[in-house]
Amino acid sequence: MPTPTKGHRLGGSSAHERHILANLATALFQHGRITTTEAKARRLRPVAERLITFAKRGDLHARRHVLTMVTDKGVVHQLFTEIAPEYSERDGGYTRITKIGPRKGDNAAMAVIELVRGEAAAAKPRRRARRVTPAPTPVTPAAAAATTATAVAEPDEAEEAEDAGAGVSDVEDADDDDYDEGDEDDEGDDADDEDDQDEDA
Repeated sequence: MPTPTKGHRLGGSSAHERHILANLATALFQHGRITTTEAKARRLRPVAERLITFAKRGDLHARRHVLTMVTDKGVVHQLFTEIAPEYSERDGGYTRITKIGPRKGDNAAMAVIELVRGEAAAAKPRRRARRVTPAPTPVTPAAAAATTATAVAEPDEAEEAEDAGAGVSDVEDADDDDYDEGDEDDEGDDADDEDDQDEDA
């Protein structure tokens, strides 16, 4: 049994409280959901979840430990064979408490405590799934031939571009040569003009 909580006990003594919780746990496992006061539901929750954890172990020692709390062998058998396997993929949180308002007679806060079933598979994983790298696409013979033809065609285009570039550079060199020769001619003409002027003088 879990550590006793602070505050008032259920019933007049600790033994009475243990019997109340045992009867509530038996009814919960037998019917799947029960209506009780909110205080009893809060006290029952850790007890019921601990019994389900023992039932998930499934060994003889766990069964005998549960029988000390739940004395009905039929309910214990149902707990071990039907209820516990449903929570094999779930770590805790086997019960749910829902408030339903006050009771008419004494205005006590009422609640429904029930077993959470059929929601273990819907729980979201805590860790993100790893990214899966896509598998490489298989290369077909036709695609390989097309790739080879493209690779062969590319060097021819590069050679043509080089030839075109060489033609442009040749033209530029020719223009530069003409310009240089023109400069030399101009210098020669200037020298002749100077000689003519000296003779006249």
